[in-house]
Amino acid sequence: MSSSTKLWLVALAALLGLLYLLSPILTPFVLSAGLAYLGDPLVDRLERLKILRQSRTAAVCVVFVVLTVTVLIALVVLLPLLQEQIVTLVHNIPDYLRWLQDTGLPALGVTLPEGLRLDVAGLKALVTENWTQAGGAAHYLMGTIFKSGGALLAFVSALILIPVVTFYLLRDWDKLTAWVDSMVPPRHQAMVRSYAQESDSVLAAFLRGQLLVMLFLAAFYSAGLLLAGLQLGLLIGLVAGLVSFVPYLGFIVGIVAASIAMLVQTQELFPLLWVGLVFGIGQVLESAFITPWLVGDRIGLHPVAVIFAVMAGGVLFGFIGVLLALPAAAVIAVFLRHAKDRWLASGTYLGL
Repeated sequence: MSSSTKLWLVALAALLGLLYLLSPILTPFVLSAGLAYLGDPLVDRLERLKILRQSRTAAVCVVFVVLTVTVLIALVVLLPLLQEQIVTLVHNIPDYLRWLQDTGLPALGVTLPEGLRLDVAGLKALVTENWTQAGGAAHYLMGTIFKSGGALLAFVSALILIPVVTFYLLRDWDKLTAWVDSMVPPRHQAMVRSYAQESDSVLAAFLRGQLLVMLFLAAFYSAGLLLAGLQLGLLIGLVAGLVSFVPYLGFIVGIVAASIAMLVQTQELFPLLWVGLVFGIGQVLESAFITPWLVGDRIGLHPVAVIFAVMAGGVLFGFIGVLLALPAAAVIAVFLRHAKDRWLASGTYLGL
């Protein structure tokens, strides 16, 4: 092993160690970098317009205004609906527990001993007493947050940091990429640029495409479940769509949660057909049309590799590892494909 290779390995190990040590504070910076990466093509297009020509800062401001208005509209529309859904969920928890111990477990041949059975009626009275209005959830949540000064400070800091860091990264994105390119030794620039362009194509396909897939599935599942008459349709649909970046996880979580909620709500089996129909159509649309159209086959990650990457990232780096797992795995896949090509062309493999 050459000295330069050893140096690169030591640098990589030091970088991973630094990420591990700094993982508790990296979340807003990683989110900001992701937002800046997603917004850079739009800023570049606006920058080429006559009215914004040679003014990247103005283009960034336009993008920020559009994104801010979009987010505010979404919050105004969704937050009240989600709050109602959460209150409904809390009110229904005693019914879910009653169904589980009186119907669900006996259907599986499991009967709880008398000492382990819950006082569902008392629990329901307690919940009703403390959650008598739709604002109860918000009051409870805000009270819990304000009781923890450290958690509140971290939350507020993240809210402030994300837009500020995103703005500066987006404004100076081209300068940052040019600086990184200038640091590459001239003899390696052609190879590194080729790898970087391929990695950029993979990341763009994943980040932009998968985000649109998640939003589509969240909207489809929510609308379908609400039309099927499920009270918690919006909440379950949003969760199922947002966790769908892991293959089949959104489908499994969604159909199980929706089926249990529908059983408890209606006490009938026939409505489960509507739940199965919603998730069946959603899965067909996602796998046959939406993902091939928006993401394509450029990522080249096997579903098992995706699941392993997410779990490994979470174990090694916590939440920040989950955020970085799939983008990192997509880039690693690019390097592994080139390493495979070199290995197949090597004298060792060919026996020369």
